[in-house]
Amino acid sequence: MSNYRRIRIPGAKYFFTVSLADRSSGLLTREVAHLRAAFAMTQRERPFWCDAFVVLPDHLHAIWTLPPGDADYSTRWGAIKARFTRGVKASGVVGWNPTLRTDSKIAKGDAGIWQRRFWEHTIRDEQDYRNHMAYCWGNPVKHGLVERPTDWPYSSIHRDIRAGWVDPEWSGMVTEGTFGEP
Repeated sequence: MSNYRRIRIPGAKYFFTVSLADRSSGLLTREVAHLRAAFAMTQRERPFWCDAFVVLPDHLHAIWTLPPGDADYSTRWGAIKARFTRGVKASGVVGWNPTLRTDSKIAKGDAGIWQRRFWEHTIRDEQDYRNHMAYCWGNPVKHGLVERPTDWPYSSIHRDIRAGWVDPEWSGMVTEGTFGEP
């Protein structure tokens, strides 16, 4: 078993990449209502601020700011993933490849929808924060899903435009830095 270590700083900002086990699946956007419900319930139980969120067909990116004194993002992601899985299974939706369930996943009762872990990055400073926000907003363009970030319906850029935090014509793409899962 690997000794997997994460940086945990109470009250910090973190960037995440969370992926489905089947990277050819479109389950996240097809079942975005289940994801929204899982996210909302988890956020009510364990509050945090969601700085940015973008859902793509097979993975998502998010930036969260945790409350002072709290560094437990793993429990939150575990709850979101479990609730989404239960919601999808309860509704009878088929959209994941059960052959991706390894013996280990089967032994642990893992449905095989999600990749086991997630990738996280602790935001270091304001420039790092701006770069990761731009990465979230621009990711649907990077993947060729839309021409402009505002054309993608599953992005917090729409909330940020309504709040006046970002220009409605924003189309910047970040080119420096390392983002997402390696």
